[in-house]
Amino acid sequence: MELIARGRDADVYALDGARVLRRYRGQGPTRLEARLMTYLAARGYPVPQVHEVTDTDLVLDRLTGPTMTEALGRTPWRVGAFGRLLGGLHDRLHAIEAPDWLPARFPAEGAGPGAGRVLHLDLHPGNVIVTAAGPVVIDWSNAAAGDPAADLAMTLVTVGSAEVPGLAARFGRGLLLRAARRASGTDPGPRIQEMIAAKLADPNLTPREAAWLRARLDAPTGS
Repeated sequence: MELIARGRDADVYALDGARVLRRYRGQGPTRLEARLMTYLAARGYPVPQVHEVTDTDLVLDRLTGPTMTEALGRTPWRVGAFGRLLGGLHDRLHAIEAPDWLPARFPAEGAGPGAGRVLHLDLHPGNVIVTAAGPVVIDWSNAAAGDPAADLAMTLVTVGSAEVPGLAARFGRGLLLRAARRASGTDPGPRIQEMIAAKLADPNLTPREAAWLRARLDAPTGS
């Protein structure tokens, strides 16, 4: 099999022209991911079709197109449009009520059982494939039910802390995040500090990412 992508927890192999194998290096949340993607697809949200699932493997549609990260590198003048697209993907997802079998995380204050929305919790440009038919969101391993503000805040924190080479790229990242935040109907501000603390618990952080996060922990919300 041809290795076509390598993530922090899983590798992606090409099976043929239409399907890929996403294989976790250990046991992953594959069955929950598959169930959620099927649930979201039935409600019109753009996710890959699931063909097979085991405790370590997912066989999915092979998507044709760059990631949003790659597309930004090729067409940086579209940064505002991509930011608005990212904010819109959040809002479309958060319009979907979470099923009762999806684990809860970061619930809204005062929310009762069953009141959560579907959260991706890793919805950054590297997890959006820009296909000819439109964007498709991949990698649902962190998904949970909860407060939409937490999801958008996690995106801002994840993208903001990522190592990006060059001043121009860092400037573009700022434009992307501001466009995403303006385009979304959700205010992530109240959950930013909580998401910084949650991200600091990620064992895959690089030293620079961890330093960026620690520098902003307990800083004003607008930082």
